[in-house]
Amino acid sequence: MFEEQFLDPGNDERYREAITTAVETLLRAWPRGPYDGSPPAQLAALWSGEILPRESVAPEAAWDRIAQCVSHSIALSNPRTIAHLHPPALIASMAADVVIAAMNQSMDSFDQGPAATMLELAMSEWLCGEIGFQKGAGGVFTAGGTQSNFMGLLLARDAAAERHWRRSTRQDGLPAEASRMRFLCSEVAHFTVEKSAYQLGLGSNAVIKVPVDASFRMDPTALAWALQKIKSDGLVAAAVVATAGTTDFGSIDPLAEISRLAHQNGAWFHIDGAYGSALLLSKKHRTKLSGIEQADSVGVDFHKKFWQGISCAAFVLRDAAKFRYLEVHADYLNPESHEEEGIPDLVGRSLATTRRLDALKLWLSFQLIGREKFAAMIDRTLELAACVAGNIRARTRFELINKPEMGCVVFRYLPEDPGADADRINRAIRDRMFERSEAVLGHTRVRGRQCLKFTCMNPVTKENDLETLVERIQIVGKSLETEFATDPARQSTR
Repeated sequence: MFEEQFLDPGNDERYREAITTAVETLLRAWPRGPYDGSPPAQLAALWSGEILPRESVAPEAAWDRIAQCVSHSIALSNPRTIAHLHPPALIASMAADVVIAAMNQSMDSFDQGPAATMLELAMSEWLCGEIGFQKGAGGVFTAGGTQSNFMGLLLARDAAAERHWRRSTRQDGLPAEASRMRFLCSEVAHFTVEKSAYQLGLGSNAVIKVPVDASFRMDPTALAWALQKIKSDGLVAAAVVATAGTTDFGSIDPLAEISRLAHQNGAWFHIDGAYGSALLLSKKHRTKLSGIEQADSVGVDFHKKFWQGISCAAFVLRDAAKFRYLEVHADYLNPESHEEEGIPDLVGRSLATTRRLDALKLWLSFQLIGREKFAAMIDRTLELAACVAGNIRARTRFELINKPEMGCVVFRYLPEDPGADADRINRAIRDRMFERSEAVLGHTRVRGRQCLKFTCMNPVTKENDLETLVERIQIVGKSLETEFATDPARQSTR
């Protein structure tokens, strides 16, 4: 009585029908604009009713609800969806996800995913080679940059405790001297450096933010000064975190210089390459990552500029033996005897136990697209950013905040009236265009000023798409300027 609920070669018709229905539902409900502007309350109503009905409902009714979910979602493939480091997924990645879900292999022990385990090891080895790591390096797939940064800083903390106080944090917990540890990163580094610090028991005050230069890259001179100050204060520089592709600006820190300073001061050198690591495949821009091979650890997000479906990321170590800080053995899962027998159990490299075979969708994408086209797609997004930055720079009603190094363009609309509240208008531009289904724009604050942001992640976007969008932003900005001048007390932009 249960056989029809599961996939088996002898019982495949129901599966074929379900997959076909899913594809048809997606295609008929796919959003026509970047977003339809529905407010939270309206979307909450989509899921009213019983979550777990006593008896099954008609398939058509369930799929209709899913169609509504699709139609009220963000269309990542739309050229006016340009806010975040959140790209459309490749068709190859989508197809592989179907296979991944059906096989449902778990990546914690070899006997739960034998071929899958060997694929993840092969993909990790390939990534280590691309970075420039030598023999003895290794990696593991993760849920994303947040987890990869946490892992890098966890290993840095434990390595520092072992080196300075001969303490095993895994066995004995943090030493009393742990409060002396410091993590250093740029002032525009990802928030997960601070988040990791307090999750690791050091507190966010353990993070020292190093000033950046005019291009929003960590200033090596300021880093050298900070490291010297740490030493003179009797503190310990446990880790230096460089960023290859910051969230707001796409800026890439001077990796080679930072590596030299970190290692001279006995600090672990971690690179948050969640975004910028895609340049590893670019012939034209690969040199921007010079020095990445000197890192102790690197985080890479394939669900960003590699166009993989969420989630798909990796964490790699120059010395895979340092995964020992994470390793715990369970007799029912990864007994120590497996190491002696040469049986690989990846749970010893991961924070998670159960994990999906995310490496498969990256492998299939590489196989079906090839290195040359991947490189061209990556380069194309940088070309788009440079083009739209030039367009913005040429307009008197805009201020360009950064010269894009990757695909991020930060800018401000400048009201004609110098007395107008520019921050309010820039914030309202983003809100109004989102609510009216015109665009999904990025927004951030730079040195206290409200800004707009384009994040060019879609290589299919055309230059005229972006030019038209900039023109529309200017029109909306002017309209809001007039509206607020007429009714300055009005707060809503709907």
